[in-house]
Amino acid sequence: MVASFVVPGPSGVAVRTRLKGLTAGDEKVLGMVGDLLGTLASRDLKARCAAGLQHDSEQWAQRKRVLTGESSSRWAGSITKATHDQWALARRGRLAHIHSLQAGVRTIRHRLSLPIGEKGSKRAPGGYHSRQEWFAKSRRLHVLEDRLRSARADWQAGVVHVVRGGKRLLKTRHHLETAHLTHEQWRHRWHAERRFLEADGESGKRHGNETIRVTPDGEVSLKLPAPLAHLANAPHGRYVLAGKVSFAHRAEQWADRVTAHRAVAYRIHEDVQRGRWYLTASWTIPPTSTVPLEAARANGLIGVDTNADHLAAWHLDAHGNPTGQPLRFAYRGLG
Repeated sequence: MVASFVVPGPSGVAVRTRLKGLTAGDEKVLGMVGDLLGTLASRDLKARCAAGLQHDSEQWAQRKRVLTGESSSRWAGSITKATHDQWALARRGRLAHIHSLQAGVRTIRHRLSLPIGEKGSKRAPGGYHSRQEWFAKSRRLHVLEDRLRSARADWQAGVVHVVRGGKRLLKTRHHLETAHLTHEQWRHRWHAERRFLEADGESGKRHGNETIRVTPDGEVSLKLPAPLAHLANAPHGRYVLAGKVSFAHRAEQWADRVTAHRAVAYRIHEDVQRGRWYLTASWTIPPTSTVPLEAARANGLIGVDTNADHLAAWHLDAHGNPTGQPLRFAYRGLG
């Protein structure tokens, strides 16, 4: 059993809204930009994975210089950062997979070592129920041990397995009938998932982002990569979308940030199934200091139970036991 602890507050916020009022030209430009940057992101991810544990800051700078010549310095920065985040996530996933395999191997070995039919306890499982199950699990043990050796070898060599667009969607390509998809529908989804249309925020820059910019009144524009600069419909190589956006959730917080030119990251993506485009805005929240659990419950705590029409609160002592009488706060009809 894990001991009680104080949960830290959220470290970031992400809100999404639909891009309405897009023209056919807007969707074409978004698709072209996303496809171009997606190709560059795939190439950069391949280079990062090939470098493995030998990757250093000089290789990072070289990759960014190459991408800058084919897009822009800010797009190159967003791509390389996304590449490193994806590589690091795959690396953490590989370690979690190793831990899962190790736990499975330990459990099966323990149960195989016990007599058949022996009962378990709350802390440890017992033996297997029959000889057939014991034999099947002994074969399963060899499979897990082989997978564990392979995973450990990949971890030590810095090898990660990443699929831009998602492994699940990639596997769906071989089961189109089961997924009720045609090849053209799957291909459309595959292209949409592999696009790259996301930009990191920059504090001090206009509205918090120079690459994908959203003004306080909802106008969305993006800086076009160098090969597509001829498609610009605004000064300085920018393309302004026809429709405007608004956020239904945390709109005031978002507006405060863009008005003060604080960093806001954006991502544009297409939902192929719905035939819609969406914009996601995200930003980080400064970490707040948390007091140790012992200090928080030194003078007692308040336990709150939320119900459909009221809150029930009870004063708890340092050990979590209720003291005194509970209080009931009704809120039926409020708001």
